[in-house]
Formats: sequence, structure tokens, C-alpha cells
Amino acid sequence: MEYKHIPVMLSECIEGLNIDPDGIYVDCTLGRAGHSEEIAKRLRNGKLIAFDLDPEAIAYGRKSLEVYRDKVTFFRTDFKDLKRVLTESGYDKVNGILMDLGISSPQIDDPKRGFSYMHDAPLDMRMDTEQKLDACAVVNEYPLRELTRIFREYGEEKNAYPIAKDIVSEREKKRIETTGELVKIIERHYPASPARRSGHPAKRVFQAIRIEVNGELDGLSEAIEDGAKMLVKGGRIAIITFHSLEDRIVKNAFRELEKDCVCPKNFPVCVCGKRKEIEILTKKPITASEEELRSNPRAASAKLRIAERV
Repeated sequence: MEYKHIPVMLSECIEGLNIDPDGIYVDCTLGRAGHSEEIAKRLRNGKLIAFDLDPEAIAYGRKSLEVYRDKVTFFRTDFKDLKRVLTESGYDKVNGILMDLGISSPQIDDPKRGFSYMHDAPLDMRMDTEQKLDACAVVNEYPLRELTRIFREYGEEKNAYPIAKDIVSEREKKRIETTGELVKIIERHYPASPARRSGHPAKRVFQAIRIEVNGELDGLSEAIEDGAKMLVKGGRIAIITFHSLEDRIVKNAFRELEKDCVCPKNFPVCVCGKRKEIEILTKKPITASEEELRSNPRAASAKLRIAERV
């Protein structure tokens, strides 16, 4: 089954990476290879290293990037392990890193993946379809307190406790198996009129469960630090986020890497050894243009931050 995929802020990402035709680049989230293709076509003797947990994404990428097969190496693994994987593969430095932290359009649009609240499908939400933990396990097996925490922290859901309590009550009668069943439970806690709410009522809870299932925030800050430190001088890291939790982590990680000496001001000499690693190039995040939003509304929440190794 084919799905239309439009890479978010493509030109902004490519411009931001300032690609060296002979450089080494990492696409941490291959997806449907939209960004990867644009990087690969600009390489002469350079190399592209592509990561993705989703076996379908890797298979699609191999096919769509076949013409660049001599330039691209694929790894079906979590990009948060990029330092170890790259080092073991003989790459101690790279020229650019791209992280698109959003869920890909094919994952959303394929009902069987269970990511969307717009389709009734089995609860799944796994990016790595071979891992054990899925959305069904989270919804049916996590205790009330943990569900509440996840909905509140990862979804910023104001009705976290009543929704979690309702889920626990319903699963005592019958296991909650589908996205449709879960949506009906969530909708009880919101006004019936679309005009009285912001977005779909299930959006935040689904986001929270997806983040939990895939461990999306776990180790992200460390991965950004690892990646930034693997850049050559003048190399760049570009990161696209789609919600405030991710963006906050990226912003704080960049700020920490940009700091130079964190000793108290009254110290006569530096004893901390902290040195500035990057220069933040986007003091405010880049957002999608009006033209892009007309063709790809899913880019509305995207924010792009770019930094350069010093």
C-alpha cells in the first residue's frame, strides 16, 4: 500500500545542514526517505547513514534510494544509539545530523499500525513492530497512577485522572482492544460540540501513549549531546520537533552545549572545564511557511532548531 509522504521543512533542513558534497551525514529518522533523498542527491564522494526502528521504513528506504546505494548505509536501530553504532562502523566524526522527531505520515495513515484516533484499529503504536510493549498493554495493564502520570506528563492532558480512572473501570468489564474503543472513553470527558474544544479530544492521550510505547523522550537529550560532539568543526545538527515536550528538550540540550564555563563568577580561574561545543543558529525555531502549510497541514506544529559545531 502506497502512502503520500511530504518531508517537513525540506528546503529549510537542507539549507540548514549546509551540505558538503564530500561529507558524512546522518539521517536519524529515515521514515519515507524524503530528507535522505535530498541529502544523498547532493553528495559526490560523501556518505549518508540512515537510522530507523521501523523495518518497513528501512525496506522502503532501500528501494527508494536504490540509485544512491553506493552512498547510503542503513541501520535498523534507535538513533539514540548513534554514537556506538557510528563508532563501531568506523565513523568518529560526521559533517551533519538531521533528526525529524515526528511520526511519519505512513505510520499515521496505515490503520493497522494503530497510531491514529481517526481509524478504528487494534491498539498498537509501535515504531519497532518487533518490540513487545504496545499500546494495548499500556492501556490494559498499567495501574491507574501510572496512566494518570503518562497522560499528564506526556500528553499535557488536563483530564488525565478522570480519563485514566474511566479506562481502568472499563477494562475491568472487558479488555480495551481497539483505538475506537479508547476514543469513545476519552470523548466522554469532552464537550460534544467541536466548537467548544481545541482539536480532537483524543489527541493528547494518544500522543502520551505513543511516547510511552516508543520511549520517545528517553535518552533524547543524551543523543543530542552525543551527536553534537561527533560533528566536525563547522558541522551542523538540525532537529525537527512536533510538540512542546520534545522542543523543550532540544532547546535545553542546545543551550547546555552552548555554555562556556559554568563556574561561579567569583572564581578567579575556571575549574569546571566546561567549554562551548556549539553555536545555536536559530535563536527562535524555524516554522513551516504558509505555502508549505497549504500543501501539508501536518507541518503546522513543527519547529526546526539548528546548531553548528565550534
